[in-house]
Amino acid sequence: MNMNRRHVMGLMGATASGLFLPGHLRAQQSRPSIRIAVQQVVINNTLDPWNEQSNVGERALYPNLWEGLLLRDWMGNQGPVPGLATEWKRLDEKTVELKLREGVKFHNGDEMTAEDVVFSLSPERLFGDTQPAGGETIYAENFSRSTGKDIPAAMPGIARRKWPSLAGVEAVDKYTVRFHNATPDVTMEGRLYAGGSIVASRRAWDEAESYDAWAKQPVTTGPYYVDDFQPDVSLTLRAHEDYWGGRPPLETITFVEVPEVASRVNGLLSGEYDFACDLPPDQIGTVMDAPGLEVQNSTIWNHRVNVFTQDHEQLQNPLVRRAMTHAIDRKAIVEALWANLTEVPAGLQFDSFRTSDMFIEGWEAPEYNPELARQMLQEAGYKGDPIPFRLLNNYYINQVPNGQILTEMWNQVGLNVEIEMKENWGQILAQDSPRGVRDWSASNTINDPISPMVVQFGPNGSAQQNREWTNVEFNDLCQVMETSTDRAKRKQAIARMLTIAEREDPAYNILHQNAVFTGMRSNLNWKAAPAFAMDFRASNWPGQS
Repeated sequence: MNMNRRHVMGLMGATASGLFLPGHLRAQQSRPSIRIAVQQVVINNTLDPWNEQSNVGERALYPNLWEGLLLRDWMGNQGPVPGLATEWKRLDEKTVELKLREGVKFHNGDEMTAEDVVFSLSPERLFGDTQPAGGETIYAENFSRSTGKDIPAAMPGIARRKWPSLAGVEAVDKYTVRFHNATPDVTMEGRLYAGGSIVASRRAWDEAESYDAWAKQPVTTGPYYVDDFQPDVSLTLRAHEDYWGGRPPLETITFVEVPEVASRVNGLLSGEYDFACDLPPDQIGTVMDAPGLEVQNSTIWNHRVNVFTQDHEQLQNPLVRRAMTHAIDRKAIVEALWANLTEVPAGLQFDSFRTSDMFIEGWEAPEYNPELARQMLQEAGYKGDPIPFRLLNNYYINQVPNGQILTEMWNQVGLNVEIEMKENWGQILAQDSPRGVRDWSASNTINDPISPMVVQFGPNGSAQQNREWTNVEFNDLCQVMETSTDRAKRKQAIARMLTIAEREDPAYNILHQNAVFTGMRSNLNWKAAPAFAMDFRASNWPGQS
């Protein structure tokens, strides 16, 4: 949706070039370059999506740098479309065969072949010595790097999060591959387009001095390649002239890290930046009132949540966690902080689940009931001892004011929640001091409820890998979701999982659907996707007016 001075905000739908030039001068080049002000470029100082599991990483890395065999339809229904593979088919419940697009060139000029695909999903690249069987949590401390070329210790667990039972990828011939699973999985195609089939150059990997060096300048097939990456400062991507999808419309794309909202807005107003991301709703009017600027906005397939640490002394009793979910007036937060430009979801569900008849109708977020919350706290014998709430400084839009509102609502029912401001995600997840509650979000990347429920809260989800929460029955049901081909059985399983994770033994506190607000120059005619990703391929860049 576009918003500018001529439009009323409506309902939302779901380093050569690093030198600053004013927008109108850059536009005079044969092909324009753009600068984008973002809150953060990446959180792990890596350009490897398997390591950079973040919302900001999605924006910087997809679809401009990395591509998979199947692509996500970023500008459409978020479903699968042909990418580095032109066609695919099921051979059986455990096998998918794909025909590779011929003539695809990596950024180093090599042609992509089945050999690169096999490498990209190999133990060396992703899985280490893990086995293709879900249900068992894989912890980073169980792995260590003996050489600089070894993958990070967390990588095998992340890989099994996305591919719990992938046994291997077979090169049938130069342009045909088969994905073999150890168990049946109705979501194999979904895993392929949800970042699970991105392809890297085998030769570039072999020639890299270390994983860290490779991950700062990976050689891929995307429309743009890494021209310059300065961690915690900026990332510049430059046009890949041999891109299989046609000539990229931009010379360079530079993401500039600008943590403060006011600086992003002022930079957009002054012409220093062409785009300013992560704007809170209260800044929309400032941008709309400026000549030549507009705001693109959309709800996205991502819900804001709080995650509970189950073994914190005050949270071991599920009643306390349940009370915390009933103390929150979600609608008031949506009204106060989001100007009603988003909504309270039906728990950890997304409308896309309806396409596979996996949406649990009638399910809702926990009701706002302060009196019930007080009763639960009394029954639990809670005495007012402090519960730490770890918070970042607006990594998410409105994160600090949202945290302050939540804390006040909890305090009103007798909960002693204390905000602890942290500088980065490492500090948020650190286990060297008591953990109580933290902010997070949960993304749907497949039209199936395994994402995010199983992917983020299952045995190899971040919450369990970080020892925040676990539940035996829930984990057993994750196995049903990952291996059963019976839709009715899977739907029964996800309904029960919602009950466990949101009612009986809360893993998280659902807040609201997330949304993105991007200020930009109106004459660029660019459209925002209903996602964090920013699509700068030719199909989404009609040219300046």
